Amino acid sequence: MLELKNIDTYYGNIQALRDVSITVGEGEIITLIGANGAGKSTTLMTICGVTPPRRGEVLFEGRVINGVAPNKIVQQGICQVPEGRLIFPDLTVQENLDMGAFLRSDKDGIGRDLEQVFDLFPILRERRRQLGGTLSGGEQQMLAISRALMARPKVLLLDEPSLGLAPLIIRQIFDIIKQINRESNTTIFLVEQNANQALKVAHRGYVMENGRITLEDACHKLLANDAVKKAYLGL
Repeated sequence: MLELKNIDTYYGNIQALRDVSITVGEGEIITLIGANGAGKSTTLMTICGVTPPRRGEVLFEGRVINGVAPNKIVQQGICQVPEGRLIFPDLTVQENLDMGAFLRSDKDGIGRDLEQVFDLFPILRERRRQLGGTLSGGEQQMLAISRALMARPKVLLLDEPSLGLAPLIIRQIFDIIKQINRESNTTIFLVEQNANQALKVAHRGYVMENGRITLEDACHKLLANDAVKKAYLGL
């Protein structure tokens, strides 16, 4: 469904990604793990068209999307939950969710999807008239995921969803990620520093170091890999 082929991405003269190739199949949860600054978020920004690659191709459903405007990429079915959540703090929960559906015109479908996200995160139903900026960190992450789901994505990109959250909330967020994938067959590309959690929820994983993919395998094999355990799992 989604493929990166030999991607080089730069910030000015600084190369952030080097010959990155990743494949994401329909219905899969794929995770990209690595240290802070490895290039994980840049990979997502490259997919979304925010930092287009200087070399290589990004393909979605077999079509090259290099150079396509970010809003058009969302319309095609790719939506990102950014690092740090980046909800609209001065809008209510309901208004944030409405923004997620901004590019849609199917009112009945929007209404059904709204009920689905409220079923996923009942606390948001209770907080629907509350300003986003007054929510807890965990609630803001739930809102950010729900806002993305309101775009009805085929591929959901998640950038560090566990960042800054308490362990109990992290477990809840990862349970919801599995539920979204299982119940709606939404394809998920998960970027995460919490390698232990990410490898337990995903089907396949990639390891990134200094802008390069250094390892890829089924997640159960990566969890048993001595180098991965030493570098990312604290074992």
